[in-house]
Amino acid sequence: MRLTVLGGGGFRVPLVHRALLEDTSEDGRRTELVLYDTDPRRLDAIGAVLARQTADHPAGGPAAPSVRATTDLDEALRGADFVFSAIRVGGLEGRTRDERIPLAEGVLGQETVGAGGVLYGLRTLPEAVRIAERVAALAPDAWVINFTNPAGMVTEAMQRVLGDRVIGICDSPVGLCRRAARALGADPDRVSFDYVGLNHLGWLRRMLVDGRDRLPELLADPFALESFEEGRLFGADWTRTLGALPNEYLHYYYFNREAVASIREAATTRGEFLREQQAGFYAEAADRPREALALWERTRLEREVTYLAASREASGGWERDSCDLEGGGYDRVALALMRAIARDERATLILNVRNRSAVPGLDEDAVVEVPCLVDAGGPRPLAAGAVAPDQLGLMLSLKAVERCTMEAAESGERAAALRALALHPLVDSVRVAERILRAAW
Repeated sequence: MRLTVLGGGGFRVPLVHRALLEDTSEDGRRTELVLYDTDPRRLDAIGAVLARQTADHPAGGPAAPSVRATTDLDEALRGADFVFSAIRVGGLEGRTRDERIPLAEGVLGQETVGAGGVLYGLRTLPEAVRIAERVAALAPDAWVINFTNPAGMVTEAMQRVLGDRVIGICDSPVGLCRRAARALGADPDRVSFDYVGLNHLGWLRRMLVDGRDRLPELLADPFALESFEEGRLFGADWTRTLGALPNEYLHYYYFNREAVASIREAATTRGEFLREQQAGFYAEAADRPREALALWERTRLEREVTYLAASREASGGWERDSCDLEGGGYDRVALALMRAIARDERATLILNVRNRSAVPGLDEDAVVEVPCLVDAGGPRPLAAGAVAPDQLGLMLSLKAVERCTMEAAESGERAAALRALALHPLVDSVRVAERILRAAW
């Protein structure tokens, strides 16, 4: 079976390759990995990392997948069974603009949240739709697994071309769920999680262990609650007040002033940090391909240590736990998703899918992030039941922003882009939205 990775020169591709190497089952394995990227230099660097990972792979198990790289999109898509989309339109230079332009107006500058997320969507959606159209023409039976941000709106836009064969994934929900389970001393693989939201905007509402909801127990224990990342970010008092565990990205909503102040006080934005860090990695890897894997591991660890640094600083300053520095998460979700579909192995995964009727209050075509039952027929969202008014209200507001962004990206109309920016809860003035739009689009 063939897996094609769009954005194949991206820094996190070795995590996907590592997950494939660790898949020991013979049935339904990905036997060929095709990497597509517009930058051959990045492809060469990541190819060197993958070659070292393959060489270090223990003998005696299933053979490692063959790896092929190309800068031709159509060549990459032909014959694909699964297409993993992880592109970054505009590169990290584009991301830094998405962050700095809103920050200059005193509002949040972040990759996927707030005005920065709208700007990223405006730039990314046309290319995502073009890719979906090429998939429809060249690999109509392929499943598209979307990790391209902003993942919710990109998945929804691609579904308008390919339907339910486009599935969005994110590592934030699975990370939250597993950390919360470990804080209770429970095996995450034996817990059923009730999670509802949009991408980067969700809440863990129940944790069922042997049929009993243990989330109230966790919320009542401040020591257990503040033993993991989300508990520290939001604090025991606020999570108890909510009665749910928020996704880490909700820190930008619940503690917006503190988050913006921390980001503005930092020497660099996250995008600027990653731009310089990755430029160094790719340059070194090109000069020292034999050391590419060691260079990548060193860079990856630094990336994970500094993840959400501004939010952690705004919530008291603390370091990430060692168990959260492994990286990945999304790669394991992607592998579990592909295995469930290719082998008809039933699995329950939190995914970005068409709502149908899972979340009352949202229309059936809205892409939501909820637990899904997955088998050879693809994912089917599980009914979420009634959603708290504050949660549903925020989801509806953000879905309206996503829809305006999609309209603007498709039509090129500035009025739709202005609506997307001005209606966002984290943009506090129409005049601010107008200035951001003039500067960026």
